[in-house]
Amino acid sequence: MADFDVDLFVIGGGSGGVRAARIAAGYGARVMIAEEYRMGGTCVIRGCVPKKLLVLASHIHHEIEDAAGFGWTIPPVTFDWPTLIANKDKEIARLEGIYTANVEKSGARIVKTRAAFEDAHTLRLATGETVTAKYVMIATGSMPNHGPAIPGIEHVISSNEVFHLATLPKRIVIQGGGYIALEFACIFAGFGSNVTLIYRGDNILRGFDEDVRAHVRAEMEKEGITILTGCTINKIDKVDKRAKEFTTHLSNGSSIASDQVMFAIGRHPNVAGLGLEKAGVAINPNNGGISVDGFSRTSVPNIYAIGDVTHRVNLTPVAIREGHAFADTVFGRRAVQVDHADIPTAVFSQPEVGTVGLTEAQARAHFSHVDIYKTDFRPIKSTMSGRDTRVLMKLVVDGTTDRVVGCHVVGDGAAEIVQVLGIAVKMKATKADFDATMALHPTAAEELVTMRTPTARYVREAAE
Repeated sequence: MADFDVDLFVIGGGSGGVRAARIAAGYGARVMIAEEYRMGGTCVIRGCVPKKLLVLASHIHHEIEDAAGFGWTIPPVTFDWPTLIANKDKEIARLEGIYTANVEKSGARIVKTRAAFEDAHTLRLATGETVTAKYVMIATGSMPNHGPAIPGIEHVISSNEVFHLATLPKRIVIQGGGYIALEFACIFAGFGSNVTLIYRGDNILRGFDEDVRAHVRAEMEKEGITILTGCTINKIDKVDKRAKEFTTHLSNGSSIASDQVMFAIGRHPNVAGLGLEKAGVAINPNNGGISVDGFSRTSVPNIYAIGDVTHRVNLTPVAIREGHAFADTVFGRRAVQVDHADIPTAVFSQPEVGTVGLTEAQARAHFSHVDIYKTDFRPIKSTMSGRDTRVLMKLVVDGTTDRVVGCHVVGDGAAEIVQVLGIAVKMKATKADFDATMALHPTAAEELVTMRTPTARYVREAAE
């Protein structure tokens, strides 16, 4: 490999790129990783981690309200947004330092600049330097997508800017119906903001189980969040040039006044300006991401791509697993493919959503016999606090083999529960295995092993 400056050049210092760089360096490879912004990528700097911190902060409002039912007298409390943001920034800076230190300890070299292809083996840095590499890994992630240009689009913020707002908006309009839109709708509502959520579809959380979608919407509306579906934003006017006040016009003819407008309608692969055409790297026409095979190899044999830039499964742990598998395959000399089936995922809305495996609709389309086990109950905490909230738990079972093919939980701690359920689903546990598991009482999760009778059973007749 001495014919090249490095054995591996990684474009992008996010979770996936860092894992690929560290593992490759551990195998003895000479590694350089380029990051033009901050080490840690979207997840650490302006995604999962800071978002979870804001979720936790906003949920304290519920804890304060619930305290009275347990005998606590809470004096008047105040909330200071700048303090929260400053403390969040301090934690993110700490994590960024850890990411940087871990890469450097592995022996990989970090260059804080942008990199683009000159050809399949040559990268040009924004500093003017060129670097040749035997292998190149593209791990540049994704960027917020605002959709078609509309009048006033310049007033819109995304999930990038939302973490750096100087003040807490008293009124905010959020367009979108997925993870990010719901999470920030609940965050701002938890801080006392008046929140309106706009979504073009018939219901939020497209792609999730229908019972989950209905349950989450009902719970969010109980918390005072206005959810308007079947419409979009088509214009935004700034009312006062000096003040932050906007009028948002909807496709249904109505308008909403707010202090902030946020779009969270999706993200697109961050491929612009990488010089992919010079290297001959093909784009997947179906999703706009870099086209890759099962080993994350692009159309060019020495160039690989992982994470959101491929637009396969846009989750941080997936990017990390793909980066590790790449390093094992190319530098560890043992072929490793990532299994993208049955990946647990969570929406940190309030209430929280945790899900793994198939939805009911997917199972019914795939299997001839499907059994559904579902329960909807008031959690024990709410019996004392008086909060009007309910927990949903649902198991989807292949009625022919008795295998549990889908688990869906909505309620406090749903993500923690589903992480463990993911093991059972991955191991192809049966409903009998769930039934044989002793309940842990008193917990909400015990309902998952005490549901004995199907609430619904579907049998598809064989075609003649």
